[in-house]
Amino acid sequence: MTASQSATVGPDRATLAAFVGVVLLGGLNAIAAKATVADLDALWGAGIRFVAAAVLLIAIVAVTRRPVPRGQSFVGALAYGVLAFAASYGLLYVALRDVPAGTAIVFLALVPLMTFGLAIVHGQERFRVQGLIGALIALGGVALVVADQLSADVPISAMLMLIVGTLCIAESGVIVKWIPRSDPFSTNGVAMLTGAVVLLAVSFGMGEAWALPTAQDTWVAMAYLVVLGSVTLFGLYLFALQRWTASAMSYVTLLMPLVTVPIAAVLLNEQVTVWFVLGSAVAVAGVYVGAFLTVRPRRSSQTSLPECLPINDCAGAQEPAATQPAMR
Repeated sequence: MTASQSATVGPDRATLAAFVGVVLLGGLNAIAAKATVADLDALWGAGIRFVAAAVLLIAIVAVTRRPVPRGQSFVGALAYGVLAFAASYGLLYVALRDVPAGTAIVFLALVPLMTFGLAIVHGQERFRVQGLIGALIALGGVALVVADQLSADVPISAMLMLIVGTLCIAESGVIVKWIPRSDPFSTNGVAMLTGAVVLLAVSFGMGEAWALPTAQDTWVAMAYLVVLGSVTLFGLYLFALQRWTASAMSYVTLLMPLVTVPIAAVLLNEQVTVWFVLGSAVAVAGVYVGAFLTVRPRRSSQTSLPECLPINDCAGAQEPAATQPAMR
C-alpha cells in the first residue's frame, strides 16, 4: 500500500491490532522501567536495556540486509543516540525512582507538542496561534499534575528531570530532521547502542553498582522492555505506519496514559487522585489542540515514540527503493 492509498483507505484489522499493540506496549513501558529502577541503579539499568535492544535491532538489520547509515547519516545517528537515548532516558530513569509511572507517561504525552514548539524555534515550522493555545492548555494541566505530585511529597528535582528528559526527546525529533534519510531499523540500532555506551560510561563514572537483577520481577520487566517494549513495539509501529496515515499513528501518544495510569495503580499501588486525573486530561487535551486538531502535511512535530525516528522519516524509509534518495 502506498502512502497516498493509506491516506484514503481505512485501516484493516491487522493495522488496528498493531495500533492497539503500540498503545498497550508503550503504556506498559513506564511501569516496567519503574520496576527496574527499584532493583537496579538507574543509568546501569537503562544502559543494559538499550545494549540488548540494539543487539536485537542490529541482528534484524544483518539478517534482512538493510542498509547501514554512512557518512552524515551515521554521524546523525550517533547524535540522535546521545540525545534521544542517553540524555533523555538517563534523566527519565533517575526521575522514575521518585516519580510515579503514571506521571511520567503524562509528561511523555507532551512530546509532540514540545517538538512542534522546538521546530518553530529551529525554523522548521511556522508559528501558529493554535499551537500557542494548545501549549497554554497543556501547561495548565501539567501545573495541576505537578501540584498534585508535590502534595504527595514527590521531589521537585525529580519533576524537573522528568521535564528536561521529555524536552530532550522532543529536541531529538527536531534534530533528526536534519539527518539524511536512512533505514529506521539500522539508524535506531546505531542510536540505541550509542546511547547505551554513554549511559554505561556515566554510570561507571558515578560509581553505580553493575549488578544483575536480584528479583525475578526485575528480570521479567527487563525482558519486557528489551523484547516487547523496544523491538516489538518498534516493529508494530512501522507495520501500522506502512498501512495507515502518519497523523493517525501519532495519536498513540495520547492514548498511552489510559493504559499506564490504571495498571500502575493496580500493580504498583500508585495513588490516582481527582486532581491528577483532571490535570492529566487537561494536559492531553492541550496536546490534541496544539499538535493534532488540524492535520498539517509534512509535519516534523509528529514524533510519537522515543524508540522511533519521527514518523515522516519512518514512513519514508518504507517507500520502494526506487523512490528513496541515495544513501549518503
